[in-house]
Amino acid sequence: MATCPPCPTRPPTLPHTQPRWWQLTWVRYGALIVLLALSGLVILALVREQTGTQGFLVGLGLAVFPVPLLVAAFRWLDRVDPGPWRNLLFSFAWGACAAALIAIVANSFATRWIATATADPTGADTLGATVIAPVVEESAKAAAVLLVFLFRRRNFTGIVDGVVIAGVTATGFAFTENILYLGTAFGTDQLTGDRGIASVTAATFFVRVVMSPFAHPLFTVLTGIGFGIAALSADRHRLRRVLLPLSGLLLAMGMHALWNGSASLGEYGFFAVYAAFMVPAFGLLTWLAIWTRQRELGTVRAELPVYAVAGWLAPAEPFALGSMRARRIARRYARQHAGKPTERVVAEYEAYATSLAFLRQRGRRGRAGADYVVRERELLTELWRRREAARPALDYAARATAPPLPVAVPPWPAYGPHAAPAPARYTAPAPYAMPVHTSYTAYPAQNPYRS
Repeated sequence: MATCPPCPTRPPTLPHTQPRWWQLTWVRYGALIVLLALSGLVILALVREQTGTQGFLVGLGLAVFPVPLLVAAFRWLDRVDPGPWRNLLFSFAWGACAAALIAIVANSFATRWIATATADPTGADTLGATVIAPVVEESAKAAAVLLVFLFRRRNFTGIVDGVVIAGVTATGFAFTENILYLGTAFGTDQLTGDRGIASVTAATFFVRVVMSPFAHPLFTVLTGIGFGIAALSADRHRLRRVLLPLSGLLLAMGMHALWNGSASLGEYGFFAVYAAFMVPAFGLLTWLAIWTRQRELGTVRAELPVYAVAGWLAPAEPFALGSMRARRIARRYARQHAGKPTERVVAEYEAYATSLAFLRQRGRRGRAGADYVVRERELLTELWRRREAARPALDYAARATAPPLPVAVPPWPAYGPHAAPAPARYTAPAPYAMPVHTSYTAYPAQNPYRS
């Protein structure tokens, strides 16, 4: 709905309803930070023990190369409705610390147990790489997506959110794993004396960082897509909300197993799997992510006009907010004319308006929670507080990106005594055109919450 009823008053908190100490927010945050910090210290010690100090530093310096590019790519994908940075920081830290620690300990224990039970170390290594590692690693990375899905449900609303959280988690995991592999390769080169392109370090860097930096993100993104589709499902479809993430996790494990097993398929097995499966899958998932992002922009353009009719938004704002180019122009205009603080206000305005559009879409489809009205009011209040700074910039962006006016070409003039007069020139109205001098005093000066 476009307007909100008066906000319901919150009943007084009774003494017996006070949360327990372990339910307090700061306690949960503190426990999570301590857990990730301890995991990071343990994984640091384990990797340094296996690679040595010099190998660890070399591996760290080489493994950091793909991280900014991958994080920037996922952040770009999330620009329509950007989630909070704390979710991305948690995801990366979980992948780099907790998930990596779980994988190293569980993989080592399982491989040693299989080697002892079968007395076949070579077969145990192959089985561990193709069966144990995909199950353990994908489950450990999926735990981060599950935690965000359960405890940050407001920021997890669709496929793009699942892709971003899963991709950043896998980027952190691959970062730690690359340190281990590159550091070990450097130690091998120190023993054999190899240098330059012919070294094991160079070959490892080429395969893991240059050819396949997207491998781990590609696997875990399948899990994220499952959670994203589950987020689009109504609460009453409980079975679907459970089966979809599990299906995505199983697909991630299968592709991970195929990737790890490619080394045992012969001399060219790796390249065959890379060309036949990895590259097409990467292209398909990239197309799906970009297509979903464009659909999100279409949702913004379709859902916000009702708020413009009610006076909450300016008439041209739905068009401007549904275009990434118009958004960039609005932020740049605000920065040039009012400074960076106003640019941040415009960015916040865009984010709140996008969240409002998605909330209304979920409400129309019956997928909104019980707090729909309260959440809608919160978003409208945040928009109203920022309207004075954001509206001029969005108005300018809407006029700068509006399609040109279609002008009818007059007919070719006739000659002679029976020539008919030319019809009057007709100019079709522009659907998003606004007056050059827009006066915002036309909007309700009083608080629109008042009846």
